[in-house]
Parts: sequence; structure tokens; C-alpha cells
Amino acid sequence: MLIWINGPFGGGKTQTAHHLARRLPGAAVCDPEHLGFGLRRMLPPDLRGDFQDLPAWRRGTVEVLDLAAREHPGPVIVPMTVTDTRYFAETVGRLRELGHDVRHFTLLADRATVLRRLAERAPVHRLRRLAGLDAPPPGESFAVSRLDDCLTRLAAPAFATHLTTDHLTVRQTADHLATLAGLHLRPDTDSPLRASLRRAAVKVRHIRFD
Repeated sequence: MLIWINGPFGGGKTQTAHHLARRLPGAAVCDPEHLGFGLRRMLPPDLRGDFQDLPAWRRGTVEVLDLAAREHPGPVIVPMTVTDTRYFAETVGRLRELGHDVRHFTLLADRATVLRRLAERAPVHRLRRLAGLDAPPPGESFAVSRLDDCLTRLAAPAFATHLTTDHLTVRQTADHLATLAGLHLRPDTDSPLRASLRRAAVKVRHIRFD
């Protein structure tokens, strides 16, 4: 089974994916962003646009996830924003054509909620600055610039099943997704402190130094 978690940038996809993987026996997280950033690094800086516009990313995402779903014995969890219906058909749709059981969910929230969650990335941006790298200033990041368009597109029926997360914690979001997908999660025994440390660790692991 492939569990594709869609949603706006900063909407909680990665945190939810890693929480699910921790509580779902045998699960693995496969993030197509890694392929996209690798493709961008291959290009001269003046040619680095949205990697989803590269046919190689869409084909490569399907090829890698097809392999993972066929060879990995447990569920494969995919946190990835896709808002273009053509690209959705070429990735999620193509994986279904190949015979995979793809459970697709879109995490939605009000604009203010997503902006607040994006603001929580400030410590990550500070770490990038300490490393001598550019970090997007508040209100000017790629995620913010795409937010309104993402929310409008992802609310369409084509991107169902939708889950509104404004008042849900990461654990509650994962619990809801598991119920919708018919999956049984291990009990969550983390204390609030340990859960917070886990979320911080996920943020740190996803700092990009390029």
C-alpha cells in the first residue's frame, strides 16, 4: 500500500508521515522531494525552477515508488504536495494504473493556520543562516507565495480525500488518516516533551543545505 499525503507547503505532511511510520509496523517514508532537489542541483542556477515541471521528476517518482511498493513488505508513506491535476495524473494516477493500492489524502487548513505553522520554521531558517546559507524572510518564502493557489487547487474534488487539520495535533491527524485508510497503529506512548523533541528532530533532518 502507498499512502500519499498531499497538502499545502507547511501543512504538516512530513510530520504526519513520520508519526505514521513510527506507529505503523513495517512502514517506510519515501519523500519525492529528495529526487526533486537532486535534479535541481544538476542544473545551472539560472535553470532551477519548480522541479515538478521536469518530466524526469514525475517519471522518476513513479519508478522509485513503484519499486518501493513492490519490494518493501510494509506500507510506503509519501509526503508530497502536488496541486497540478496533470502532474497528479502522471504520479498518483500512474501508480494506480500500475496496480498499486494508493490511498491519497490531502491535509487542509485555514490560511492563518498554515502561516502559523510556517512561522514555526524560523529556528530552521536561523540554522541555515548560521551555516552561511540564504534563508527565506517571513512572508517571502516559496511556501507562502504558493499558499493561496495551493489551498484553492487542493480543495477540489480531484484531490480528495480531504482532512481539515486546523484543530488537530500531529497525532490526531495520523489517527484520522489511519482510520480512513483502514490501518491499525501502535498506541502512542510518547509524553508531550518526547513528542515535541521528535517533531524538532524531523525539522532538523529536513534542513536543506543547498
